[in-house]
Amino acid sequence: SGGDFDSSYPGDLRRHLKTYGLTPPAIESFETQEQRCLKLLAMKPTPIEKYQYLTHLRATNVHLFYRLLSKNVKELTPLIYTPTVGEACIRWSEIYTQPEGLYLSFSDRGHLYDILHNWPHNVEITVLTDGSRILGLGDLGINGMGIPVGKLALYTACAGIRPSATLPLTLDLGTNNKALHEDPLYLGSRTPKVSAEEEKEFLDELMEALTRKWPGIVIQFEDFKNPFPSLERYRNTYTMFNDDVQGTGAVIVGGFINAVRASGVPAKDHRAIFLGAGSAGTGVAKQIVEYFIKEGLTEEEARRKFWFVDSHGLVTLDRGDKLAEHKVYFARDDNNGRQYQSLSRLIEFVRPTILMGLSTIGGAFNKDILQKMASLNDRPIIFPLSNPSSKSECTFEEAVRHTDGKCLFASGSPFPSLEHNGKYLTPGQGNNMYVFPGIGLGAILSQATSVTQDMIYASAESLSTALNEQEVADGWIYPDIRRIREVSAVVTRGVIRAAQKNGVDRAVELRNLSDADLDVFIQESMYDPFNERENMGDQVAHVLAQASGMNGHANGYANGISNGLQAAHL
Repeated sequence: SGGDFDSSYPGDLRRHLKTYGLTPPAIESFETQEQRCLKLLAMKPTPIEKYQYLTHLRATNVHLFYRLLSKNVKELTPLIYTPTVGEACIRWSEIYTQPEGLYLSFSDRGHLYDILHNWPHNVEITVLTDGSRILGLGDLGINGMGIPVGKLALYTACAGIRPSATLPLTLDLGTNNKALHEDPLYLGSRTPKVSAEEEKEFLDELMEALTRKWPGIVIQFEDFKNPFPSLERYRNTYTMFNDDVQGTGAVIVGGFINAVRASGVPAKDHRAIFLGAGSAGTGVAKQIVEYFIKEGLTEEEARRKFWFVDSHGLVTLDRGDKLAEHKVYFARDDNNGRQYQSLSRLIEFVRPTILMGLSTIGGAFNKDILQKMASLNDRPIIFPLSNPSSKSECTFEEAVRHTDGKCLFASGSPFPSLEHNGKYLTPGQGNNMYVFPGIGLGAILSQATSVTQDMIYASAESLSTALNEQEVADGWIYPDIRRIREVSAVVTRGVIRAAQKNGVDRAVELRNLSDADLDVFIQESMYDPFNERENMGDQVAHVLAQASGMNGHANGYANGISNGLQAAHL
């Protein structure tokens, strides 16, 4: 299997695995392996070629892949997920070389449970998409498989969910992308997207099949064009959540809490303009409403802290069009009949302290917009959250330059640090990877029957407490991504405690653990690719020791494996 041909394995272990002679004879240290991988990466001239190399490495030596990723998480995450995964999805059918997940087509309905048996591993968590709205790139059909694959790699890297316990799942429900229908290399069905009713019936069968095959499975929905029907339909029946709505909201709330603290403005005095009124934007805002309520505002007061702008301008109740259901909650009725199509004019009217972007309109926060925010606030909160980076409403450099370094900044995509007026500034990245791994692991370890809103909010609140002293002193909004395993453990604990509070946990024995003991339990439950060599050796030695008719040769063989592992470790 992937990992059995590891050049760090000692000779006796290779003999037992029957890989002796199939790898070069040197027994390498982890550090030497890492050096080779980084050199190979450096030889690849483009991000997509680096992505392809890392994909091949994960398929052929899964533990080495995760050792490399854990030691270089800041540098490699943009290559395995956003922004590079966007190009990988666009070109998925073109660059496809090997299976990396499970595809279920609409024509498979009635047989989904049987097809799930083709997956060879026990599954604890799945990420599924229908490819209908991949990042800001639109309907990509089955080419969206790059999202579940990349997302689950981060579940493993960040929260230590064992790779073999993850299932990337893409639903081939047709596509309305004409270019895909005409692409001779497209690997999905060349049929129009099924109706909403047909998709609902398909998902009903799928959810039942997944939980029958793997009781307790955590199901994360991702990149559905309309995520709300499935979320409302399944959230109280299955252990599921939607990262686009709930994860995005949670990670932004976590950063928002820290930005509000740093701004010096009381929570009750903040006003937020959101550019982009899609599902992600309203999902974020509803979780910030929860934060405002916890800060002492009524729900009505909290709701009226938001002004949403979509492609038709300010979202109001009287502008003459039929509003999508998810927009109605935040629609304004205090605009006195005036309709605002211009973001600049709306800023003058609202005088916001917060500017959020979830529009996928690159450059929408231009010089004029940013300077207005700086003129209105000592520390304007600027969050351009659209992905990939080409769709970001502004860059970190633009935000710093046009606010003269005053802004409290977080983006959805990564931007480089920079120097301004003699100070070295590091941008916050409101990346969902701060919360979704902990939500998933918390749901798995607590054996939650559902993922409640309190569990989602607990992930945000826990994230806001995860900054260390130096990060607070430096004015950071989010923790250093290189500490992501520590951060995920903090988030996991918060999610487990919220599950216990809501009474949806089946692992009731965890209720009696102190926070310190629970932290130890979480850490011990995490997959650690650096321990896999020793774990494999221990398993082999145990099998040999238990073998019937054990003789001196078997004893010596087991000791040889143990000693060889110790030498390799040294």
